[in-house]
Amino acid sequence: MLQEDSIIVNTTPARPQTPYQVLRLLPKDATPAQQDSAIQAWFEPGEIHYSSQPDTLHLPGEGIPRDLKETNIPQYYRENFFSKDSLYHPELEGGRHGIAGDPVPYTIQNDHIITSILLVCFMVIVYAMAKIIPFFTRQIKGFFNPLKSEELTVETGVELRIQLLFVFISCLLYALLFYFYATRFISNTFILESEYLLIAIYWGVFICYFALRAGLYLLVNGVFFGKKKNLQFLGNLLLLTSLEVVFTYPLVLLLAYFHFSVKNAIIYTVISLFLVKLLTFYKAHTIFFRQKELFLQIILYFCALEMIPLGLLWSSLVAITNILKINF
Repeated sequence: MLQEDSIIVNTTPARPQTPYQVLRLLPKDATPAQQDSAIQAWFEPGEIHYSSQPDTLHLPGEGIPRDLKETNIPQYYRENFFSKDSLYHPELEGGRHGIAGDPVPYTIQNDHIITSILLVCFMVIVYAMAKIIPFFTRQIKGFFNPLKSEELTVETGVELRIQLLFVFISCLLYALLFYFYATRFISNTFILESEYLLIAIYWGVFICYFALRAGLYLLVNGVFFGKKKNLQFLGNLLLLTSLEVVFTYPLVLLLAYFHFSVKNAIIYTVISLFLVKLLTFYKAHTIFFRQKELFLQIILYFCALEMIPLGLLWSSLVAITNILKINF
């Protein structure tokens, strides 16, 4: 018996040195959880201490190897073709479903800003006309009466400011008219971000035109004629410009909201401009050339101060539109 006991003691298995030996001690029907528990019972993982000395055993010509402590994933593992897809990011909006339709083309009748501006212009025109209607009545009565026109009093500061405001409104209305013409006959796509910027450019061009024309009249009339006649003519010129607002505003409304024909609008604009230029020619003749039988001089005067600036205005607008349009 003693000999058998000594044999049993000698055949007792030693401490397992590897996980394989631990698994050999378990029954064949041991579950993975039991196998894992047995391995954790026999082995306790120790802390790994990496060397702080630089690695000098890399191949010659190769760079310093990557530090084993660095656990950053390479870029091609972190990003792929679908990384920015909304399905991988539930916090992002996935977008619309289905097929997008054609965008609705821009029209002024659907533009709330332009509509608000035209509404403000209408209110200003009505208020101004009610404010200085007696002044306009006197000016219109004396327009075709040279003797009475010379006796008219000079405008007050309020009347002058209102007439200058009418000039700016007239510039805006003409800018909208040329915008309709440009989008109909030149191009409907431009390099600008919005239609407002294009209309603002046209507005600035018309303001420069009226300022240039007034400056030329002041320069020429100040040299060849007296101050009184010069102020009288400028007053009538402001009156005609204010009347252009009355002619132009209904046309802009018809084009913007009632689908009025652009060709008919061009005919209307040409006729109204012809009448205004004719009245301007009449006032220049009655004020400056009434006592002189020099018909050729007034033709040269009118062409130099009216027709040439008008031609420069048209060529400038067309050139600016051609520069800003998108050529396909």
